[in-house]
Amino acid sequence: MRKDFSNTALIVIDVQRAFEDEKWGTRNNLNAEENIQILLEIWREKEYPIIHVQHLSDNDQSIFHPSKQSSDFKGIAVPVKNETIFRKKVNSAFIGTGLEDHLKENKIVKVVIVGLTTPHCVSTTTRMSGNLGFETYLVSDATAAFAIKGADNTYYSAEQIHNVSLATLDGEFAKVLTTEELIRKLTLTEAIQS
Repeated sequence: MRKDFSNTALIVIDVQRAFEDEKWGTRNNLNAEENIQILLEIWREKEYPIIHVQHLSDNDQSIFHPSKQSSDFKGIAVPVKNETIFRKKVNSAFIGTGLEDHLKENKIVKVVIVGLTTPHCVSTTTRMSGNLGFETYLVSDATAAFAIKGADNTYYSAEQIHNVSLATLDGEFAKVLTTEELIRKLTLTEAIQS
């Protein structure tokens, strides 16, 4: 198995304008997109594989319906050149998309997951990635959550939701690390290779 990151795909999940809608309420990690952009620039510079995932709903009333501009990628995450795009209708980027086959066909054994939102599509994709045997990294400050109310009407802040989501994934389905920690790991790995 290669020690560098050339067989590591950066998977960017649902960085779409729909998440700017006020209906979502309070969000944490307002710099998540900035960190995603940093990682995209590194992956592009090194020509490592990048995969974009876009959530598109069949419901024409949804802000994720392809007829609405809100379903478009945010400016910082617009795919360029030959970057791969998978479109999904459910939380997991692996269901109904061909993502698993694409990773295997391209001999990608490691994935770095970023995007929106931590407890939903990011978490579901991370769990499946780990279950499918990919070495999975989840970048904690390159994803974000919104505050939600539970079934018993208890309010959970965006930060609580985000942190608990990460805690349930780390060590079981993925290695959770920050953008800075990932860049340090990348730099260290390259130093060992040279």
